[in-house]
Amino acid sequence: MGRLAQTDGLTEIQRDILATVRDFVDKEIIPVATELEHKDEYPTAIVEGMKQLGLFGLTIPEEFGGLGESLLTYALVVEEIARGWMSVSGIVNTHFIVAHMINAHGTQEQKDYFLPKMAAGEIRGAFSMSEPGLGSDVSAISTKAVKDDGGEFYVLNGQKMWLTNGGTSTLVAVLCKTDEGGSSPYKNMTTFLIEKAAGFGPNPEVPGLTVPGKIEKMGYKGVDTTELVLQDVRIPADRILGGVPGRGFYQMMDGVEVGRVNVAARGCGVARRAFELGISYAQQRSTFGKKIAEHQAIQFKLAEMATKVEAAHQMMVMAARKKDGGERNDLEAGMAKYLASEYCKEVVEDAFRIHGGYGFSKEYEIERLYREAPMLLIGEGTAEIQKMIVGRRLLEEYRIAE
Repeated sequence: MGRLAQTDGLTEIQRDILATVRDFVDKEIIPVATELEHKDEYPTAIVEGMKQLGLFGLTIPEEFGGLGESLLTYALVVEEIARGWMSVSGIVNTHFIVAHMINAHGTQEQKDYFLPKMAAGEIRGAFSMSEPGLGSDVSAISTKAVKDDGGEFYVLNGQKMWLTNGGTSTLVAVLCKTDEGGSSPYKNMTTFLIEKAAGFGPNPEVPGLTVPGKIEKMGYKGVDTTELVLQDVRIPADRILGGVPGRGFYQMMDGVEVGRVNVAARGCGVARRAFELGISYAQQRSTFGKKIAEHQAIQFKLAEMATKVEAAHQMMVMAARKKDGGERNDLEAGMAKYLASEYCKEVVEDAFRIHGGYGFSKEYEIERLYREAPMLLIGEGTAEIQKMIVGRRLLEEYRIAE
């Protein structure tokens, strides 16, 4: 390992976990990632390997069969996985968010039922908030849940969008409008936990629920991204997350907050891999009688890339540690997500430039990274959303007395 993106203060257990994951990435992910990505093929063997390592239960408490690790440990694991192939980190991310939401907000019955199966990877989670016309304005949600049978069931109707793991998941946390919380739109949203069969098309276990085929994407392939269509889907009231309607927005925002740390970690991993590829290629390629790494212009570029990799990593670590310490971290998570995703795009592009014409060839790994990086600019909120969150929090912190 080089000296970039090191994390001080880790325990021996954390270091052992990261070493194991790094070895798994180097041996099981990097050698096959580009081939699977070009085929848009789901990485079944890699997922089975992650199950065996216990990664699906990394942050789930030990009492439910998980490893009980921190958000920081999880973020550092995601960074390593994204360094190998960002799509694989997406497979565990939505699962992690749903498990976090259940552990933080679920009833005891929901925890006892879902978390042990999620820790083992038997149940895999997906997170469903966005809609075709929604964008970043969550208050405009239109998917609706209406009470039925005296309140014992809810009937769900609507269309959700951009579900990572929408087809392969067997549990989806779905945000719906319930109109039970009063005048504020943010108190009229409820999260439902919907178990379903894996696969596409009409769901055999949930009448009225349909997962159309995969959305074709520029990058971020292998992992399935889908829509979710709900037509008179009946869900028992005891599958409301936490058992009480009207808390869905706040539960989802808690999930998004930890998700932003995850996206920052992904940006750090992809950027680090791009730097590795760039500095390696610069020492192999010769122009004008010497290796291009000896040209001052390339050295400047490598220096800028390395600085961005390091800065993004340290910001991500700070955001994770804030959350682990029980502190509010929306400011740090927004900063980390914004910085890491923007720097990732820039580092990948610089590595692409270092490769010259070969970077445009599908034979070189940097071509894949060049298509993957843009997803991080929009996932878990665009740069503009992050800046809005950060700006508002700064005004809270630095408000002058009137």
